[in-house]
Amino acid sequence: MIRQIIETPLYSAGIALYRFGVRIAGLHNDKARKLDEGQRHISDKLQASLRPGDRVVWVHAASLGEFEQGRPLMEKIRELHPEYKILLTFFSPSGYEVRKNYAGADCVCYLPFDTPGRVKHFLDAVNPEIAIFVKYEIWRNYLNELNERGIPTYLISAAFRPDQFFFRHPHSWYGEWLKWYTRIFVQDERSRNLLAGLGITNVEVCGDTRFDRVSQIRATRKDIPELEAFTRRSESQRAAVMMAGSSWEADEDVYAEWFNRHPEVRLVIAPHEFDDARLRELRARFSHGAVLLSEVKEKASQGISLPEAIGDAQVLIIDCFGLLSSAYAYCNVAYVGGAFGAGLHNINEAAVYDVPVIYGPNNSKFIEAREMAECGGGLPISGKADFEEIADRLLGAGSEEGKRRGESAGNYIRSKLGATERIYPYIFPNG
Repeated sequence: MIRQIIETPLYSAGIALYRFGVRIAGLHNDKARKLDEGQRHISDKLQASLRPGDRVVWVHAASLGEFEQGRPLMEKIRELHPEYKILLTFFSPSGYEVRKNYAGADCVCYLPFDTPGRVKHFLDAVNPEIAIFVKYEIWRNYLNELNERGIPTYLISAAFRPDQFFFRHPHSWYGEWLKWYTRIFVQDERSRNLLAGLGITNVEVCGDTRFDRVSQIRATRKDIPELEAFTRRSESQRAAVMMAGSSWEADEDVYAEWFNRHPEVRLVIAPHEFDDARLRELRARFSHGAVLLSEVKEKASQGISLPEAIGDAQVLIIDCFGLLSSAYAYCNVAYVGGAFGAGLHNINEAAVYDVPVIYGPNNSKFIEAREMAECGGGLPISGKADFEEIADRLLGAGSEEGKRRGESAGNYIRSKLGATERIYPYIFPNG
């Protein structure tokens, strides 16, 4: 009790200070401004979408990646339990702005900052019957209040590592918070063993729902005529193509020079973020021509054929959201960005198309990065020299190694399916 008396105000003061910092940062930072504005409209969104007496399942995803992870379970709940309304919350604008109109939820809004007053107000307004958090979401005041109210609360597709604060400081506050979950669904046995060391046993190894999601995406992928035209040398022959997904400048530092020396190989880039300045700088990196997808579409709308609209460009840049997961279907080799910076993006959505996946060194937080490398479908690199050596092998005409590694990547994805089906009966034991 004494510990909680000390812990709660300290933690809450830190959250309140962070909230104030976001408001100040919003004066000159677009992402912070969107978060600040979104926080102001949470009550309006809840009142417009939810009514007293509604039965609500609340799903929280920090950002877009966690949303995709939680989506298969949300859609299964929607299908089998239409009596529930689904509330989807985000913390990051990069998730909310892309999925604010997601039709699979009855209400999409930001998560209020985790201070006691805001938490109580939010839960009073929503009154969820079930709360589901995705992967890493551990908010102290929300978990405590949900526990106090007796609301079943779950963490799905979680992955834990020995270097996390909980395990380096096993008597910390943070480890105690994990005990407020009704059940934790982890990706692997190592995570379960780590939690057991903290005395947390309400844990099930069910795998990662992202594998289910990428399998769904492949089954319903969009045809992209512009990419179909770009990847063909002729009616009967495809060019060798690399798709660089979620690419940052640090990633382009690794692969751009190789493509400037190999004009016969085509490159599709989906930048992680883009504005006019970013696109100008990106185009300037490539000496054999780069065209924007929006430019190709505009010319096609004027009656120009797609091959003419593309011209002799070696590089096509996807300057819109929503196509990346389908675009991987058009490549021989995928490069997934982020791992020369903050962290690796989603390699599963590339591997599901039976293509080998290259990625950088900052991948230790991702179980699939390690396992895909072990089976031969993933190729982690430490820098430019590694990339160029691999590209020479895999992007040559008719590379048998590329095909073999691609099959390994696809088989790995298929071996991991079924997490959603394993999690669902614990949350809805009566079907």
